Amino acid sequence: MRTLSCFIVEDSPVIRDNLIETLEEMVPVRVCGTAESESDALDALRRQSPQPDLVIIDIFLKAGSGLGVLQQARQHRYGRHLVVLSNYATPEMRRRCAELGADRVFDKSSELEELIGYCETLGA
Repeated sequence: MRTLSCFIVEDSPVIRDNLIETLEEMVPVRVCGTAESESDALDALRRQSPQPDLVIIDIFLKAGSGLGVLQQARQHRYGRHLVVLSNYATPEMRRRCAELGADRVFDKSSELEELIGYCETLGA
């Protein structure tokens, strides 16, 4: 199983740190960067070389929106796989994220194991 490079867009330090710890412990993932806002995420992703294998994006950020990150990341091919991880994974939000180019959408509160499983399949 190969190690995936992962960029995380999440404004909560507690959630971000726990997510990094969980992913790096459970699957072969190396977090190559993080951002708390839409503009910081897009600036950092623009400078990433090579582009990360996986970008995990929260919808509600400190400034801007994860939807903007998702749309620009898909348009400019920042990251091979784009995933949304949100507490607001309603059917409407899942549809909107898919329209903007999300490969998958996971609910933070109930689908973390599914996210881990998805990462395992990417690294296989």
